[in-house]
Amino acid sequence: MMTLYSGTTDPYSHRCRIVLFEKGMDFQVIDVDVFNKPEDLAVMNPYNRVPVLVERDLILYEANIINEYIDERFPHPQLMPADPVMRARARLFLHRFEQELFCHIEGLESGVQKTMEKARVAVRENLTQISPVFGKQKFMLGDEFSMLDVAIAPLLWRLDHYGIQLDKDAAPLMKYAERLFSRPAYSEAMTPSEKAMRK
Repeated sequence: MMTLYSGTTDPYSHRCRIVLFEKGMDFQVIDVDVFNKPEDLAVMNPYNRVPVLVERDLILYEANIINEYIDERFPHPQLMPADPVMRARARLFLHRFEQELFCHIEGLESGVQKTMEKARVAVRENLTQISPVFGKQKFMLGDEFSMLDVAIAPLLWRLDHYGIQLDKDAAPLMKYAERLFSRPAYSEAMTPSEKAMRK
C-alpha cells in the first residue's frame, strides 16, 4: 500500500492526491501540519517538505516525480502521453509551470505585501497568456485529461485565496478550470481546508 505524506493546504501535495484518486487505487494519506512537521519527514526528504510517497522500501519526494512514478506503476488511466515525443513535450510544460507559475507560490504565501503583489502580477500575466488555448481545446493537451491538467489545477483552485483576479481575457481559462474542478476525483482529493479556499 502506498502512503502519501501530504500537507492539508499544500498545492504540491494536492497534485499527488489528484493522481491517486484519478487512478482509483488503494492508498493512505497522512496529513502533515507543515507548521509542526513530524521529525521523520526530514529523514524521508532531505528538504523536509511534503509531499513524500512511501511504498515498501521506496521513498520519493517532489510532486512531479511522485506523479510520474504512480502513472507508470498504475497505467490506467494513463496521465502522461504514451508517445515519447508528446511525453517529452509534456515534461517541458511541467518544467515551465514550475519556472513560471509555481515558483511564485512561496511569494504568494509569504505574508509580505510587496512580495505577494509581485507574485500575483507574475501569475496573472502567465495565466492570461495561456488562456486562449482553452478557447480551442478541452484540456492542456487536447481532448484528454493529462498530468498537465493535474499540475495546474491546484493553482487555479487557489486564485481567490491568493488574491489573484483575472480579467475577462482569461474567460476560457476559467471555463477550463471549472471542467477540472467538476471531475469526481478532483473533489475527492481535496482536504476540508482546501474546500474552504473557494466560496
